[in-house]
Amino acid sequence: MSGVEVITFGCRLNTYESEVMRAQAEKAGLNNAVLVNTCAVTGEAVRQARAAIRRARRENPHARIIVTGCAAQTEKQTFAEMPEVDAVLGNEEKLTSASYRALPDFGVSAEEKLRVNDIMSIKATAPQMIKHIDGHVRAFIQVQNGCDHRCTFCIIPYGRGNSRSVPMGAVVEQARKLTENGYCEIVLTGVDATSYGADLPGEPSLGYLARTLLKQVPEILRLRLSSIDSIEADKHLMDLIADEPRFMPHLHLSLQHGDDMILKRMKRRHMRADAIAFCHQVRSLRPEIAFGADMIAGFPTETEEMFENAATLAEECGISSLHVFPYSPRPGTPAARMPQLDRGLIKQRAARLRERGNILSHAHLDRMVGTEQTILVENRGFAHTKNFTLVAAPDLAARTLAQVRITGHNGKHLDMQCLAAQVA
Repeated sequence: MSGVEVITFGCRLNTYESEVMRAQAEKAGLNNAVLVNTCAVTGEAVRQARAAIRRARRENPHARIIVTGCAAQTEKQTFAEMPEVDAVLGNEEKLTSASYRALPDFGVSAEEKLRVNDIMSIKATAPQMIKHIDGHVRAFIQVQNGCDHRCTFCIIPYGRGNSRSVPMGAVVEQARKLTENGYCEIVLTGVDATSYGADLPGEPSLGYLARTLLKQVPEILRLRLSSIDSIEADKHLMDLIADEPRFMPHLHLSLQHGDDMILKRMKRRHMRADAIAFCHQVRSLRPEIAFGADMIAGFPTETEEMFENAATLAEECGISSLHVFPYSPRPGTPAARMPQLDRGLIKQRAARLRERGNILSHAHLDRMVGTEQTILVENRGFAHTKNFTLVAAPDLAARTLAQVRITGHNGKHLDMQCLAAQVA
């Protein structure tokens, strides 16, 4: 092979950072290399990364394989000891060209492969400018990194460090650059995005940042947020939801569970009633809004009654897209030391929760039939409505904005009739 190939796992922030990595590696003159940007959120994510590394070595026997990302930060020795791996970079090191110029030679020891510093020592997030997001019609912008909270199940703060925000001016500059390159939809990303601004002068909130961004960059036609913690939603964000048509009517919520005792054991900052009240309030401000949510099935000590509380929360909140994680103990987290459930039971409950989610998703698709929607077409013949519902658009070119009538669905995506279209 020639050039730099990037394999990305995990969140939208990783997707954004993969473009930074590619640019920095090319700036350093790296060639014939595979960069693997890993995720640590579950044991399965780590397993998939290891499998991808082995596959990359089989397909590229003479390439350099550099592993980075959250799993490389939290389990650096695991990856350094893989014979397929030539170097391991930490989450901070992966973003600088100097790291790629200082790679060790082939055949060095596991310790010599490591370029992973203490992530907790990082106190600021340097703005990173990219021109495009490879393979994406929507562009992601990093506004925040790290997390100050310590949920008992989560290893990510140890992979990302403490919360730190990108200055507002840099976010605006990045948005301008991306819209100049043809992106009309922007997604603001972070590890704990709703904590944005606490470390900046004046402590601007995420909602204030979003409102400023839309004012300063009128070329943004559609603005979205990645996953948010609803308990941190501020007044500016609620005002945007209520009165800003360019702010898209979709929120992905970090709910995690629906039972108060489990939420306490998770060390979450909201209770069941808080989640329900938030969803009802937001829906009263923007009736067409749709909610996605992350939920964990089989958390330690979860009883059948507790599990049922999680399932009914999804119904009471009106979640249209449920992302279910079977609980996976992450070494070094408090939850890993709690009494564990049988793995078979965890998988069974995850499957049951997904089935409840499928019922909610099907009902959401039913409600969309007969409505008129504006869609943005993506590269693979599909599009998303403003409330992030998937639509089949096989005859429309990528980057097309279209007004459509929803004619039906197949249980997974909507079908449509095009009424008007233009390339964004």
